[in-house]
Amino acid sequence: MDATTAPHRIPPEMPQYGEDYHTFEMMQNMLEQLLIHQPEDPISFMITHLRRNNDNVPKVVILGPPASGKTTIAMWLCKHLNSNLITKESLLEREFSRLSVEAKSYYQVYKKIPNSILVSLVQERLNEADCLRKGWILDGIPERREQALMIQTLGLAPKHVIVLNAPDTVLIERNVGKRIDPVTGEIYHTTFDWPPEPEIQNRLIQPEGISEIETAKKLLEYHRHIIRILPSYPKILKTISSDQPCVDVFYQALTYVQSGHRCNAPFTPKVLLCGPLGSGKKLQATLLAQKYGLVNISCGQLLKEAVAAKSSFGELIQPFFEKRMTVPDSIITKVLADRMEQQDCIQKGWVLHGFPRDLDQARMLNSMGYNPNRKLSHLCSSSLCGLGIINSPLMKACMKKWSWTPQQSSAAGREETQETSVWTSISSFLRGIK
Repeated sequence: MDATTAPHRIPPEMPQYGEDYHTFEMMQNMLEQLLIHQPEDPISFMITHLRRNNDNVPKVVILGPPASGKTTIAMWLCKHLNSNLITKESLLEREFSRLSVEAKSYYQVYKKIPNSILVSLVQERLNEADCLRKGWILDGIPERREQALMIQTLGLAPKHVIVLNAPDTVLIERNVGKRIDPVTGEIYHTTFDWPPEPEIQNRLIQPEGISEIETAKKLLEYHRHIIRILPSYPKILKTISSDQPCVDVFYQALTYVQSGHRCNAPFTPKVLLCGPLGSGKKLQATLLAQKYGLVNISCGQLLKEAVAAKSSFGELIQPFFEKRMTVPDSIITKVLADRMEQQDCIQKGWVLHGFPRDLDQARMLNSMGYNPNRKLSHLCSSSLCGLGIINSPLMKACMKKWSWTPQQSSAAGREETQETSVWTSISSFLRGIK
């Protein structure tokens, strides 16, 4: 809707429904598929697409120079994500495929596969039922920019592209010691990753083309082509250094693959700031509200305003304030609900801090339907939080007026400003978020 034409009053349930069921992303994906495939019967095509329910399956491309570990990382990702690993070797070994036979015969003569045949093999494999259902991970494909553009033209666009990098000297050293298990396809190394089982050691074989000269030639060819491939994936590309333990590389790759890209879907920001006493969440909430035009909701301030206004909620809260007791969650949630249902919160969004403080309060907030779509934990060490309280301008002014220091006890009964109370509040918060 155009907000400039009229002051539309959209029910809060409408945008919430769109966010919960990802309607914007669903419509965007269907439109993309329609434009790519251009079916004669769009309705039937969309019904089939929705029944597949495969918009969120992995679609990953892993690139990297020889001996960068891309095949190992691809195999681990496939096992973890229950997806399909696709390599050039697996495409050549496919049974009952005319393209595979043609590509294999061509490769035996010229030691390479034409771009058109390789891309057709990829298209044939990715359109099979298991790839449509569980997704795919392309290992080392595309090899050239022409292949990347041809694959994109067919509508086979990856969601994540990972490029592994390492110094050439490291890669040459790795490649010389590479060994392959012909039974499982696992890759080992004579220095860095030697299997402990004698049975596996005895059946390992040395692959062809891993000498220093041959590896250097492959690296030169890779560097020549990769700089032309990368511009084809400007917003979905992540570079990871493979000159580190393989487990670290895998977890970085897995974290990236499991992360979603920023969506263009319109949404109302609902930000929750968590942090112990003195962590600065009040200041950060104020800055967020000013920068993005959000409504700043402080739980403690809401309760004080209700008491000051002598409202119906204020009359319920006043006795607890007078007795210096904690206000019950049932009253707090009603005050919060009354504020969040106002039109400015619905239209602009909000940033909430001071609530929830424990798991029960968090579940209560979710049950009310106020689920935050951005959660920020503003954590710091308890000593820093304590210093933030003790050294705050307000605290310094109080200490100067009352001649009190953190090392002194307060004879006037101001226990809430003492250091011990600060540590108690921080410890209580940390217990609540565990």
